[in-house]
Amino acid sequence: MRHRFKLHPDSQCGAASQIEAEVTRSRSGNLTLHYFVAGNIDKLLMPSLAASVRTDGLWRHSCFEAFVCAPPLANYFEFNFAPSTQWAAYRFDRYREGMAIASEIGAPHIEIHSSGGGFELQVSLALKPLTNLAVGAAWRLGLSAVLEEADGRKSYWALAHPPGNADFHHADCFALELPAP
Repeated sequence: MRHRFKLHPDSQCGAASQIEAEVTRSRSGNLTLHYFVAGNIDKLLMPSLAASVRTDGLWRHSCFEAFVCAPPLANYFEFNFAPSTQWAAYRFDRYREGMAIASEIGAPHIEIHSSGGGFELQVSLALKPLTNLAVGAAWRLGLSAVLEEADGRKSYWALAHPPGNADFHHADCFALELPAP
């Protein structure tokens, strides 16, 4: 099932007309995310393919994100995936506090497909090493994207947005429930 993102009310985007994502979760603790962007992709500023290495600051440019938690726990994880195939993984103790690199996560497998009318990023993550995300528990996900256009303008997309400024860490953004497999 595809889940449609919403453009933040304070954002404008002339390049993308729609973003959707598909999510699958396996019994072994793997999470697969497939992001689909439709529109005039040639107007997006996309980083060139690079080595798939852990990199900070990816959210400053075109980037796809996933936030994952296992309620009722307050801690959560943030994952960033750039079209360059660079990636990042962080843990938080609670809302925007206690940020640390989630070093127990290995490199995800990232595939990129692009055409003039669309862009796809598919990523597979092994989340079993994250002890706070029990494989047998329900998870809540916040899926989001930052798109940078060639003129430098950025737009902010998510399944849901809280009132006010774009804030993907906010609990309102954790809009997708994944039941235990």
